[in-house]
Amino acid sequence: MNQQPKIDIRHSTCPHDCPSACALDVEVIDGSTIGRVRGSKLQTYTAGVVCAKVARYAERIHHPDRLLFPLRRTGPKGSGQFERISWDQALDEVADRFNAAEREFGAQSIWPYYYAGTMGVVMRDGINRLAHVKKYSRFYSTICANIARIGFAIGTGKIAGVDPREMGVSDLIVIWGTNPVNTQVNVMTHAMRARKERGAKIAAIDVYNNDTMKQADVKIILRPGTDGAFACGVMHVLFREGYADRSYIERYTDCPAELEAHLQSRTPQWASSICGVPVEEIEAFARLVGQTKRSFFRLGYGFTRSRNGAAQMHAALCIPAVTGAWQYEGGGAFFNNYALWKFDESIVEGHDAIDHTTRVLDQSQIGRILTGDPEALRHGPPVKAMLIQNTNPVTVAPEQTLVRRGFAREDLFMVVHEQFMTETAQMADIVLPATMFMEHDDLYYGGGHQHISVGAKLIDPPGECRSNHQVLQGLGRRLNAVHPGFDMSARELIDATLKKSGHGDIERLEADLWRDLQPDFRTSHYLDGFAHADGKFHFKADWAHPPIGNAGLMGAWQQMPALPDHWTIIEEADETHPFRLATSPSRSFLNTTFNETPGSQAREGAPTVMIHPADAAALGIADGDAVTLGNRRGETTLTAKFFEGVRRGVLIAESIHPNKSHIGGRGINTLTGATAVAPIGGAAFHDNSVWVKKATPSALHNT
Repeated sequence: MNQQPKIDIRHSTCPHDCPSACALDVEVIDGSTIGRVRGSKLQTYTAGVVCAKVARYAERIHHPDRLLFPLRRTGPKGSGQFERISWDQALDEVADRFNAAEREFGAQSIWPYYYAGTMGVVMRDGINRLAHVKKYSRFYSTICANIARIGFAIGTGKIAGVDPREMGVSDLIVIWGTNPVNTQVNVMTHAMRARKERGAKIAAIDVYNNDTMKQADVKIILRPGTDGAFACGVMHVLFREGYADRSYIERYTDCPAELEAHLQSRTPQWASSICGVPVEEIEAFARLVGQTKRSFFRLGYGFTRSRNGAAQMHAALCIPAVTGAWQYEGGGAFFNNYALWKFDESIVEGHDAIDHTTRVLDQSQIGRILTGDPEALRHGPPVKAMLIQNTNPVTVAPEQTLVRRGFAREDLFMVVHEQFMTETAQMADIVLPATMFMEHDDLYYGGGHQHISVGAKLIDPPGECRSNHQVLQGLGRRLNAVHPGFDMSARELIDATLKKSGHGDIERLEADLWRDLQPDFRTSHYLDGFAHADGKFHFKADWAHPPIGNAGLMGAWQQMPALPDHWTIIEEADETHPFRLATSPSRSFLNTTFNETPGSQAREGAPTVMIHPADAAALGIADGDAVTLGNRRGETTLTAKFFEGVRRGVLIAESIHPNKSHIGGRGINTLTGATAVAPIGGAAFHDNSVWVKKATPSALHNT
């Protein structure tokens, strides 16, 4: 008689770069393998729903192509030629090369580089401890959230908003600049609940008719980088037609009369000429918002990934302040709950070892840094050695032409700690095999909700995979990097962090499973005042004094509009580059995570660019033709896909496919720029002017 496998249901949290940080019920089979993964019904934000990518996680964690052993490059960079070596050989070589670079060029010639392949506090942020103790170049995170965060905080005073579960009791959910069907499915769970139980309407505002918009009652399609104009046109109507809550704005906002006067010239006609949304749609949306007290503005990251992105976030955020929606349950705004966690990461990151004279290098400008741009290098030494964890810059980073040139340098020593042989790992001198989240302990928080949790190790890793923390411990010993954090286990680091943060100990949090930190109603809705010193919501933005941590003012911050407006700094289409391109997230890839899983690959297929049929006809392009997109940063070739759900002159390329998946081997981020976005840095991934033409035979065969 066949013995049935033993299946235990264990709990975890999804660690990937997504605000949902879903609570998971995980099947552990015979203590060694993963079965089905479901969203947990025990956590009220996840509410039993998880995206298809993570539901299929068994095909990722047990993938036959996982890296299992340390490797040393034996052929030319990028050749994929490696030999297996031991962990001691690998770490000894890394330490020797780091020390050699330090002796010749100084400690700042070494740059530890990471990002959000895991959002776990220990495994993501521990690399900073090595940088701080060794006085290596420090890391400024700019690829994802900076622009959105400052745009929200400049209005409210901090990064926190209404309980996101209140979408379920709203009468109008405005999903602005985000596509949660693709990127954070739980938003739709609560919005759909409100529709079913209350007859609520869902409004979607975005640059194309995406999967979220297809489920919405109200659809606003605008041109990329023009959300500020649309928001101003809406607020003009709110004031003009008596929907502004004058009692609320007099009590809770800084300059309502000045805002109203400013908006008199920002008519729907003015807004329409900029954003492309018909006047009647602007006015109808404004009246819907004005007439619906319980209007919940769920603001996303996407519409901020533009040179004017911070101003756009602030402009959209001003609308519920004008209507006074913050007063009502199911009303107000939410972007992220960053201000709630208050994690003291001083031991994890080694804050006591920070030398503030050590330079800080911009994550997004890795291409410029590795090709020797003096300004990007902060006029310091060249980067000669790197340790990379949790990210894939050879595919993801802007200005791919420069990135790939920099990674090809023979004088650059590169060690990549990874789960798969990514395009970044292929360029490494040493590749180290990494654990996945069910194979180590970590501490998590949900940016899109209000829970914190411990994600415990569920199974042993395959082969010789080691966690980020274990790698840092091994390097720390060899590099004489002395700090208590290197001597602690991951669980001990979690426990110490929780205690220093006032969250109790690890056992208490594990017993809670997912601890809810949502403040009370009055606090969440700012009914006792907003977080600025004057207690007001700020219609007038003081961009020179950001209320959140940063590495200094950047970009054209002096030119930023104080009051909500359309800031014309975007990369406008012109005669040479007549199209505007946005590189929006796909449903089955998460940046480049899940690029390797069969289910995701089957759904996404080859890289495509959505183009309006009328635009294609004018260029002699047929549906399915290979087309080349280009600008001053480079060119990429992919397949045209006719799509009527965009404004004329707008192109949409969903997902980040590997460079090698594109015709000719140059990926979509060849076209994106890395110039720092005002006021505190960031990358404008969705703000590109390009030309497009039918691909030439040489483009089809150029690899």
